[in-house]
Amino acid sequence: MAVAAGKTKVKAAAPAAAKASAPVELAAGDKAPPFALLDDAGRRVSLKDFAGKALVLYFYPKDSTPGCTQESCDFRDNLNRLKSAGAAVVGVSADSVESHKRFKEKQGLNFPLLSDPDHEALEAYGVWREKSLYGRKFMGIVRSTFLIDGKGKILKVFPKVSVKGHVDEVLAALRERA
Repeated sequence: MAVAAGKTKVKAAAPAAAKASAPVELAAGDKAPPFALLDDAGRRVSLKDFAGKALVLYFYPKDSTPGCTQESCDFRDNLNRLKSAGAAVVGVSADSVESHKRFKEKQGLNFPLLSDPDHEALEAYGVWREKSLYGRKFMGIVRSTFLIDGKGKILKVFPKVSVKGHVDEVLAALRERA
């Protein structure tokens, strides 16, 4: 206990770790959970905005980290191929709108990045999960991609994505649906 200016301050005990509920398990054929999140420019973007076209919805852990930068730049560099296959691309993480804006500008990204600080879409899509690093357990985003058709149905789920070659996997899945 510390005393400052005649007032007693008590340091609060750290809250007990909340037990994570079982994550959602989405699969091809499931209805994609709706979302409405702010993009890197502060505009609200929802699943309904992509009605009538395929959507590549990718979830990534953190702006400006090596794997996330590579993944985002791979989508940037292949956006014309993805658009030619009839798809739009959107990235989602828990980072702030401001962080997304800086990341998008620095990397020259040509598609929206959505901010989900409250983990609503992250949890709805089952990508907010317990992770482990050096024996330490924590909650975080498992890099995942969902290919959604123009009617809001999930066509393919790419769980636990490996960045290298991922865009080619997504393009192959888009060609399969044609």
